[in-house]
Amino acid sequence: MMNPSRKITTVLTFFTLLLFSYQSHASPSPPVTALFVFGDSTVDPGNNNYIPTIFRGNHSPYGIDFPGKLSTGRFSNGKLTTDFLASFLGLKPTLPAYLDPTVQPGDLLTGVSFASAGTGLDDRTARLSSALTMDKELTYFDEAVGKMKKAVGDGETNRVISNALFVISVGTNDMTINLYDQPFGGFKSVSNYQDSLLNKLEGVIKRLYQKGAKRFIVSGLPPIGCVPIQITIESLKQYPRMFKRACSDEQNNDSRFYNSKLQRLALRLNQSLSGSKILYLDIYSPILDMITYPEKYGLEETKRGCCGTGKVEAGPLCDTWSPTCEDPSKFLFFDSIHPSQTAYSSIAKNVSVSLFPLL
Repeated sequence: MMNPSRKITTVLTFFTLLLFSYQSHASPSPPVTALFVFGDSTVDPGNNNYIPTIFRGNHSPYGIDFPGKLSTGRFSNGKLTTDFLASFLGLKPTLPAYLDPTVQPGDLLTGVSFASAGTGLDDRTARLSSALTMDKELTYFDEAVGKMKKAVGDGETNRVISNALFVISVGTNDMTINLYDQPFGGFKSVSNYQDSLLNKLEGVIKRLYQKGAKRFIVSGLPPIGCVPIQITIESLKQYPRMFKRACSDEQNNDSRFYNSKLQRLALRLNQSLSGSKILYLDIYSPILDMITYPEKYGLEETKRGCCGTGKVEAGPLCDTWSPTCEDPSKFLFFDSIHPSQTAYSSIAKNVSVSLFPLL
C-alpha cells in the first residue's frame, strides 16, 4: 500500500504538471534569456571565495573533473546542476559567480549565480556559516540589475529579466545546521519551523516577481537523512558501538512533508502572481532512486563521499591532503554533503525533460 505522504506528493505533482501543461499549451513562451540562481552550496559556483568564511570549495580535490581541473569554489568534482542547465538552455557553458571580479556587465545578461554555500532561508543559518543571507543575495541581484540597465538600458534589461529563468535551491542547511543541531530554535515543532521557512521563501519569490521575474524553478529538499554526514551523525547517536550506517527515516519524512508544503505554496503563488510560472523541482525522488537503484546510473557507492573517508569531510576538511576515490563518477556524493557531477548531471537532465517544456 502506498505511504499516505507519498500519495499526497504524487497527487500534488500530478496537478502541478497538469496546471502548467495547460498554461504552456495556452500561450507558448519565448526562449529563456538568462539564468539567475539563488541559494546555497548546491548552486554556489564560487561566491564564497570572495567573502570571509571558511566554507569554500576553491581548493583541491574540488574541481578535479571541472574543465581545466579548476577548483572554482563549486562543492563538487565538476559542474553543478545549474551549469548544465545554462548549457542546455544555450546560454553559456557554465554559470559564473556574481562576485567573481572577472564577471562583466555583459555577462550578467545571460545570467549568474548569487548563491552562497552555507546559507539558508533563516538568517541564523547564514550567520552560523558566515554566508550571504538570502536578503544579501537579493540585494546583489538588485545591484546587478542596475549594472545591466547602465550597460544596455531599461528596456532591454526588463526584457531579459521578464524572460529569464530564476532558480532557487535552499533549505537543507536550515534543517541540518539550524534545526537538527539546535532543536527548533524557539519553534514548537519541525512543522512549525518549516512553515516559517516557507513563509520566508514566499517573500523571496515575491520580491523577485516585483522586480519583473516571471519564471521560477524552486527546488525541494533532498532525502536529508541519506546525506553521508547525516548518516554519520545519526548513526553515532543511535548506534554508538556498532556505528551502523543507515539513512534516517525521520529526517527523510521531514523532507517529504516540507516538499508537500512547498508544492502547495507553488500552486497558490501561481494563482496569485499574475503571469508567473513557479515550478516545483523534485530532487528527493531522483536522489532516492539513485540510492535505491545505483546501477541504473552507473553508481557503486551511495552512502559515503569520494573525498577522504566520505563520512565527515566537506569544505575545509576536504582538502589537498584528503585521499580521494579513483573514479568520482561512481559515487553519488563527492564529499560528505554534496553530490558528484554525475548526480548533478542526472538531475539537470531530469529538469530539461520534465520542467523545461512547462516554461
